[in-house]
Amino acid sequence: MNAYHQEQLETIALVHSHLKRNATARRDLAALIADYLVFREEVAKFLSMGFSEVCTQTCYHSRLSACCSREGIVTFFADIVVNLLVSEDQEIQEHLSILRKPNLGFKCVYLAENGCRWNVKPIVCEMFLCKRAQDTIFNRNAEFKREWKLIEGKRKRFTWPDRPVLFDMLETYFLERGHRSPLMYLHNSPGLLRLKQKAGLITQT
Repeated sequence: MNAYHQEQLETIALVHSHLKRNATARRDLAALIADYLVFREEVAKFLSMGFSEVCTQTCYHSRLSACCSREGIVTFFADIVVNLLVSEDQEIQEHLSILRKPNLGFKCVYLAENGCRWNVKPIVCEMFLCKRAQDTIFNRNAEFKREWKLIEGKRKRFTWPDRPVLFDMLETYFLERGHRSPLMYLHNSPGLLRLKQKAGLITQT
């Protein structure tokens, strides 16, 4: 098991264990992420309308794109919390099982024959558009490009800690209950900590 598998495995197991033991926590966190799930539905709808055909061929069938081609995808702690909140126990156990095995494929460990195993993919994956896809679609439809910029702005309202944001709140929730993970980038990354300090959210890094 490599370091990436270990970090993913330990974090999923940590969050899963906490949610299984605490029905109230599951309910409260589910309510906390409700607006984010609405946003993710908006993103999925936009991508399916504008990019589905291009991305399916470029990223998946041809095996040429950078999309899903790296095992060590950037996964925020909040990504895992959100996905586990909308996943069944059997699905979570499947994640843990594949992470315990060597990845002998050519792409992301979470990529199955029918696509991503996550119910709500990591935000970095969901919002990744390769240059070919952007050139193909945005040059054809200026309105799509304008709408994509609006979506990118909405993403920051949940992920970019220049204000209180969901991704920071989810990390804080687990930190306050004694849980730690290397995927808590909003509390570990020097760059993000400086951003929070500049915004007055913390007093020192």
